[in-house]
Amino acid sequence: MPQLAAFPKAYMTALCKDGTMRLSEWFDLAQTLDVAGLEFYAGFLELRDSANWPSLRQQVEDRGMVIPMLCCSPDFTHPDPSFREKQVEQQKRWIEMTHALGGTYCRVLSGQRRPELTIDQGKQLAADCIHDCLPYAAERDITLILENHYKDDFWEYPEFAQQMPVFCQLVDAINHPNFGVNYDPSNAFLAGDDPLELLKRVSDRVVTMHASDRFLTEGTLDDLRSEESGSVGYASRLSHGEIGKGLNDYDAIFAELHSKGFDSWISIEDGVDGIEQLQRSAEFLRNKIAQHWN
Repeated sequence: MPQLAAFPKAYMTALCKDGTMRLSEWFDLAQTLDVAGLEFYAGFLELRDSANWPSLRQQVEDRGMVIPMLCCSPDFTHPDPSFREKQVEQQKRWIEMTHALGGTYCRVLSGQRRPELTIDQGKQLAADCIHDCLPYAAERDITLILENHYKDDFWEYPEFAQQMPVFCQLVDAINHPNFGVNYDPSNAFLAGDDPLELLKRVSDRVVTMHASDRFLTEGTLDDLRSEESGSVGYASRLSHGEIGKGLNDYDAIFAELHSKGFDSWISIEDGVDGIEQLQRSAEFLRNKIAQHWN
């Protein structure tokens, strides 16, 4: 049966930029969610010093949880080879971090969808960099997970492999036992793709999942497309919603995952409107997991 983890989506600025929140405060809040794990983000300020890694792991475990996943955002599509080399080295450090935190899964991305890149160029750059990281991950029993991503909080351009055809091509280009897919249904919707169609194309490669629901606060997806490039982070009209109240069909999603024998981690990306919202989302997911994996 899948296990639930939680990601502090509502507290990213406080934990990654201005330091107005300590990770221990997030750990205490997370104890109210009845989840088994906490997904970490590589950009947490307190992770900068590797000396903190064992202590943070212990703090989480002392609260009865584990750290199964590390969310990272390597940018492998930069045209400068020296930049890409540094990104590979950074990803290797994140793999070390995942291992030290007791995790099993470390996210990779393709990189930013820079206007000058062709599809073939970007796919090759991303695949080459991921291949360069895989032996390092395998030595530490870490699985690299490629997410059908929208845009990192601190990126200028959207994800290169955001849309289904490119994402599937990149997944197909990497065949390794320490590589799999982190499926996010909301990101498929934002790419203009059918989340269920994408899932069925990659469900035999899915090893982790992000659970979320999204909606547009105003306008259309075409409006979103027009403003998502050239500005840092998420477009202003894009909002995370409470899970079960957005556009995703979790019955269909979980039925497909169950049919493929999925029994790994589902990490909740929610709670931007407060911890109570995150609690409701966790309860919704617990009920759906029990329904489909009974």
